[in-house]
Amino acid sequence: ENKKQGPAVECFSGLLWPLLGACLWASVVGYKPVIIVHGLFDSSGDFINLQRFINESHPGTNVTVIDLFDRGASLEPMWKQVEGFKAAIYPIMQNAADGVHFICYSQGGLVCRGILSTLSDHNVHSFISLSSPQAGQYGDTDYLKYLFPQFVKSNLYHVCYTALGQMISICNYWNDPHHRDLYVNSSDYLALLNSERPNPNSTEWKKNFLKIKKLVLIGGPDDGVITPWQSSQFGFYDDNETVVEMQHQDLYLRDVFGLKTLAARGDLILCSVPGVQHVWWHSNKTVFHTCMEKWLV
Repeated sequence: ENKKQGPAVECFSGLLWPLLGACLWASVVGYKPVIIVHGLFDSSGDFINLQRFINESHPGTNVTVIDLFDRGASLEPMWKQVEGFKAAIYPIMQNAADGVHFICYSQGGLVCRGILSTLSDHNVHSFISLSSPQAGQYGDTDYLKYLFPQFVKSNLYHVCYTALGQMISICNYWNDPHHRDLYVNSSDYLALLNSERPNPNSTEWKKNFLKIKKLVLIGGPDDGVITPWQSSQFGFYDDNETVVEMQHQDLYLRDVFGLKTLAARGDLILCSVPGVQHVWWHSNKTVFHTCMEKWLV
């Protein structure tokens, strides 16, 4: 005798099938793993909000905040950090058949560029650069006062552009527009990444970097740390400290490492958000929904 199912069972199955469907859909579509690289004086614990935003919008996403070079160790030389982060990230890439996404915050955005330039078999789809001094840093910030209390931006080149200075991460991308020649000849990191001084690997690095599918450059006028703030989108000062936007920068016009190619492909996204101070970029829901969410599929 066929007994009619009770309302509880009907209700349960009515709930279950859509849920099951959603789970199957997620497993079929499958969000790519997200790898987060932190910035100066940060640690992995600072990204709890960003992890939550990702898991709320894309349930089931495997999010890894790399727990290396935390706090004071973030002052280690940039190439050392590139090698360390690369070693930690590579196994995640190898286990991700469909590729991964990068979210790289502040100084971490420059670490990620080093990884993407030097790793020939990376499988990064979206490289999200979150308020990172991509064109360099030149400003009197609290960080600077803390690290070099006796110096201001105009005389820090005396320290940064020496062999000893280049053993400190911030000096690796310190870009003094009034001492361009010293920067080009002394910067062991940014000047090489930008091929501002002859780099025998530049063709290979450009090829590697251009394997990314999207470059998302996030920044804003109220950042207060990245100086000029346009550095987060490859703009920088000329020798009069007037900001020259990315499209007029030599490294863009000559397509040194692929910015112009990315733009021509339609894969260079600029996302500017006012009202966000530097330490809040990774915890701001508006920034996530406006600038990141759609690139993390």
